[in-house]
Amino acid sequence: MRLHVINSNSEGNCYLFTDSQGYTLIVECGVRFNLIKEALGFDLARVVGCIVTHEHGDHSKGVLDATKSGIDVFATAGTIKGFGFKSHRFNYLKIGAAIKIGSFEVLAFDTRHDTIEPCGFLIRHPEMGTTLFLTDTVYCEYQFPGLTNILIEANHSQKILNERLEMGYEPKFLRDRVIKSHMSLETTIKTLLSYDMTKVNNIVLIHLSDRNSHAIEFQKEIELATAKTVTVASKGLTIENFNVTPF
Repeated sequence: MRLHVINSNSEGNCYLFTDSQGYTLIVECGVRFNLIKEALGFDLARVVGCIVTHEHGDHSKGVLDATKSGIDVFATAGTIKGFGFKSHRFNYLKIGAAIKIGSFEVLAFDTRHDTIEPCGFLIRHPEMGTTLFLTDTVYCEYQFPGLTNILIEANHSQKILNERLEMGYEPKFLRDRVIKSHMSLETTIKTLLSYDMTKVNNIVLIHLSDRNSHAIEFQKEIELATAKTVTVASKGLTIENFNVTPF
């Protein structure tokens, strides 16, 4: 399995999971669809579908063009309502119910964000095992056994937020919105340490704030806390070995 990051920040989020046969699952569609087509070599024939966590533009701005290009889009009923248009390419995800999308199996679970019906995903595939995709949530109360790979939001540091507020760089209403809708570094670490990570090969930190995070420090802190391989998602990043085993 190969993981390719098209982008991962407040400007837009999109991740491609491509198996050894060349079949791709698009996770999030928050960039211009032309960028997705370019990353796929303008060949959409082996795209099995696109799954979207919620309707905010940095996760969904490419959805309309994806449907027009013949891509099936999977999301909760609330998120599809939030897209604001109708398409026969929409497929409804029910929280807690697994669905097959090509050779991938996807299970949606509820998250805590300021949208209609946001969710996270457990994504299973024989080549990569079980991957947790968790973003845009204040916290997650669920336990996920048997994880082999994790993509998790580490949006901001509470310390950096407070310092920026004290210096007048961050308005209080923006700080409060971030605190109530995104996962902090501190919560990310607590969340990871609550999991059985015996089989985890990769931890990928996603959706870091441009202003309220520090990629190198976040990576170091989570590596120290988990003793796992930690990568910060950045535009164009590719992890070729996103598999069940690290070899």
